[in-house]
Amino acid sequence: MSLEFFLTSLVVVLMPGTGVIYTASMGLLSGAGASVAAAFGCTLGIIPHITASILGLAALLHVSAVAYNTVKIAGAVYLLYLAWSMWRDTGSVEFMRGERRRGLGMVILRGFLINILNPKLSIFFLAFLPQFVSPKASWPLGEMLLLSAIFMGMTLFFFILYGLAANSLRGYVAKSPRSFGMLKRSFAAIFALLGLRLALAQR
Repeated sequence: MSLEFFLTSLVVVLMPGTGVIYTASMGLLSGAGASVAAAFGCTLGIIPHITASILGLAALLHVSAVAYNTVKIAGAVYLLYLAWSMWRDTGSVEFMRGERRRGLGMVILRGFLINILNPKLSIFFLAFLPQFVSPKASWPLGEMLLLSAIFMGMTLFFFILYGLAANSLRGYVAKSPRSFGMLKRSFAAIFALLGLRLALAQR
C-alpha cells in the first residue's frame, strides 16, 4: 500500500457524507452501540460498489442513464424516507424505545441501504482503485482486493470514532427533551436535503 493511497483514502473517509451523518446521528440519538452498528452497516454498503467496480459493472452506471437514474432515485427516496421517519418521532423517550424495538439489525440495514443506493460510489471506486494498482503487480485482482479491504477497514474505524464522539455529547442533549427533539428534526432536515441533492445530482 502506497502512502498516496493511504492519504487519499483518509481524506475520502474523513469527508463528512451521508454515512458519517447517519453514524453520528445514531451515536447522538440512540447510543454507542447504535453508532457502531451504523458504522458497520455503512461499511457493508461499500462491498457491492467495490465488487461492481472490480467486475466492471460500475461502467454500466456510467454509460447507462437509465441504470444510473434508477439507482439514484431509489437512493434519494430512501433518504427522504429516513428523514420522514426521524421527523415523525416526537420525544426522546419514545424515539429511544422505538430504536430498541427495531434493534441493531435495523440500524445496520439502514446504513447498508444508504450506501448501496448511492450510484456515485460505484463510479468513484471504478475511478479510484485502479490508479493505485501497480502496473508490475503479478496479480492485479489480488492487489485491488487488498486495497479495497484496507479502505473498508479505514471506513469502519473512523466512522466508529465519529459515532462515539457524537455519543459523548448525548448526555448533555438528553437532559433537555426540547433540545433532543430539535436535534432529531435537524438530522431529519439534513437527510431530506441529502436526498434532494442526490435526486438532482448529475453524473
